[in-house]
Amino acid sequence: MVSRLLSVNVGLPKDIDWRGKSLRTAIWKSPVQGRCSVRRLNIDGDGQGDLTGHGGEHRAVMVYQIDSYRYWERHFGREFPAYGQFGENLTVDGLPDNEVCIGDRFQIGGALFEVTQPRVTCYRVGIRMDEPLMASLLVSHHRPGFYLRVLREGEIGAGDEILKVSAGPEQMTVAEIDALLYLPGHSAEQLQRAIKIPALSGGWRRSFSALLNQKQGGKPLDGNRGLVPDSGSRPAWPGFRKVRVSAIHHESKAIFSLRLVPGDGEPLAAARPGQFVVLRVRTRPDSPPLLRSYSLSDGPGTDHYRLSVKEEVHGAVGGYLKREVKAGDVLEVSAPRGNFTLREDDDPVVFLSAGVGATPVLSMLHALASAGAARPVWWLFGARNREEHPFAAEVSELVKALPGATSYVKYSEPGREDKIGEDFDARGRLTVSDVARLGIPDVTHFYLCGPPTFMEELSSGLRAKGIPASRIHVEVFGSLPPVTPGIKSGPVRIPHQPPAAIDEGFKVAFARSGLTAFWDSRYQSLLELAEACEVPVRWACRTGVCHTCETGLITGSVSYQPDPIEPATEGDILLCCSRPREDVALDM
Repeated sequence: MVSRLLSVNVGLPKDIDWRGKSLRTAIWKSPVQGRCSVRRLNIDGDGQGDLTGHGGEHRAVMVYQIDSYRYWERHFGREFPAYGQFGENLTVDGLPDNEVCIGDRFQIGGALFEVTQPRVTCYRVGIRMDEPLMASLLVSHHRPGFYLRVLREGEIGAGDEILKVSAGPEQMTVAEIDALLYLPGHSAEQLQRAIKIPALSGGWRRSFSALLNQKQGGKPLDGNRGLVPDSGSRPAWPGFRKVRVSAIHHESKAIFSLRLVPGDGEPLAAARPGQFVVLRVRTRPDSPPLLRSYSLSDGPGTDHYRLSVKEEVHGAVGGYLKREVKAGDVLEVSAPRGNFTLREDDDPVVFLSAGVGATPVLSMLHALASAGAARPVWWLFGARNREEHPFAAEVSELVKALPGATSYVKYSEPGREDKIGEDFDARGRLTVSDVARLGIPDVTHFYLCGPPTFMEELSSGLRAKGIPASRIHVEVFGSLPPVTPGIKSGPVRIPHQPPAAIDEGFKVAFARSGLTAFWDSRYQSLLELAEACEVPVRWACRTGVCHTCETGLITGSVSYQPDPIEPATEGDILLCCSRPREDVALDM
């Protein structure tokens, strides 16, 4: 059967109102009359509203088949009379997803194309179709459609014959590649074949490499590392465990440490260097519990945890811990969690921190000293002065114990008694210039933690210096930066109770945001409740496919509607399709 181009469809980005927010999208495509020019990155008259998930060399042109139109018409019991309904640029007769292979090349009119990847799971096709589950259905029904790269620019038009010029290596179909990433199974043999396909876009190859490493790691499969590459190990226990405060130590003017030992005599779980725990406290016997996350600042071990706290002026939990908690008191703590952890390799490392941001990287320094690591290590720290310089003597001893370690400390406002060359090395704030001045090589892992401005300036400076993003690791004490593709950003708001909040039912605690709200059945998911509370959220498909919304479940349990395509990592949930079955606490 001869494949043929039925319609060329284009559309420019526009702003629409969606759920009370301004959404920029080009999902609405309309047929072109006559012939039009295909360029390397686009078709004349077409555009993309979100270049993170769409567009670019490997996603220049989107293809969907008339056979799939007919399939969905039967599935939904309604007709789709207009081409471009699925956001595609080319509506074609032929080229089914289960026959076209990644790397296949086709000539249409005067242009030459190469198949690069399946459609990205995008919630906007659900908006266009008025079917919220559409992103999930495209995957589960094996009808995603696919993208083309433009190898030769030229004119095309409806009625053009589609000629197959060459076949892609490995002969893996679009449907097979799509299922390999999003559906359970992930055959090692298929993953190895997929990675070998040069035409497959880099993001998909990296995902398959992560999945292959997961398969070959010798541990039970848990979650999908192709979708959530930095997903950590599962928490050692669910919920909270009682611990006893065995000692309190003041590290600086504003920072103090609590040494916590098991309340039941059983060993604690060894934390990975850089992880944090969640503390649950009641500031009064009759008050609701408050949750706060604190990095572990000590070396590896199972006999105790040390967490270090900065007392904030209006901090309810920090103030309570400072004023009320004494040695011998019992607290509740979660298992260690978090993905800001020290990589297990021999590459040089730089720890860049300021203030209480020293805590997670200090645990990494402890781990290196305990292991007698010979790798090059730089400890770069910023404080206002000696009075506000925590862990100074402790870090000095650790650095001395590491043969390849260097310490460099800057004070922004040194006191009269502070001695340069003894208490600190230079005046001012840490900058990327210090990295260059110390001769730190680019083949280094940089671990950053500190105030938001500090981390933004240093991480952006490192990127500008040419350091790959994969070597810049950033820990955020508060809420993670939101991921809301296509949504126009507005003013940052403090999380708050949802409109018309109720005061009964399951409690939903957003630990990083310091907010607890009651679940309300008018919301379809925990994601929608978080959005109503203006808690920073991360999502993409909103239907349980892409795992962008995967979030740590500290305590409680959830049900799913709909069920996700593939389960989340143990100890995590998918916000976009989950509802609480009891009180829950979330790492957000």
